[in-house]
Amino acid sequence: MSTNINEEPKYPTLKAAISLGSNLGESHTILNKALESLEQNENITIENISNLYETIPVGPPQPNYLNACAILKTKLSPQTLLKTLLDIETKFGRTRKEKWGARTLDIDLILYEQLILETPELQLPHPRMKDRAFVLVPLAEIAPNWIDPLTKKTIEELLKNVDTAGILKKIEISTQT
Repeated sequence: MSTNINEEPKYPTLKAAISLGSNLGESHTILNKALESLEQNENITIENISNLYETIPVGPPQPNYLNACAILKTKLSPQTLLKTLLDIETKFGRTRKEKWGARTLDIDLILYEQLILETPELQLPHPRMKDRAFVLVPLAEIAPNWIDPLTKKTIEELLKNVDTAGILKKIEISTQT
């Protein structure tokens, strides 16, 4: 029996959490269109989307971000899902010039079910998730009871341990651009 090594193995439908951010260009439109791009993939369904949050950036001086999180149902492996997210970033002009620099679009794979994974390309859960209010605030809005497989704490519990002063305001997400 031969196997095509380029063929994606068939995965059951699993849940994943992603975070999205943008601080260059028309951020609101970019985030909406990035979500539309995800929905166009037959192996991804968006189950829930948080509101947008205007946040103070981490890193060098730059404009404020718009951040959100989404819960996906996917049949993609974590690695293939990550590649899909990176391809969408590229489609929207993401370039990697400076660590934590300004960007048109940043999409991170935060959680994939209860998987703990550490490879050179991908760490799950996201290694800085528990320290980032701009991830935990929108994630707690849509998945407060999701348990971080490393700390065994819910997202809501993790949120209690971060400074949320950098979250400036909540903006209701609109799917119209």
